[in-house]
Amino acid sequence: MLYLPREEGQGLVEYALILALVAVIVIAILLILGPQVGSIFSRVTSGLSNA
Repeated sequence: MLYLPREEGQGLVEYALILALVAVIVIAILLILGPQVGSIFSRVTSGLSNA
């Protein structure tokens, strides 16, 4: 009988690492662009309340 290696665990770890990397990138982008997006929303809401 031939031995077939099981690679499900390895694939799962690779997906988890990719997911963690994407999460870190998204958090970094939000930290960098967060204040700019907040000021845009503030201007939109103040423009709508003045109209």
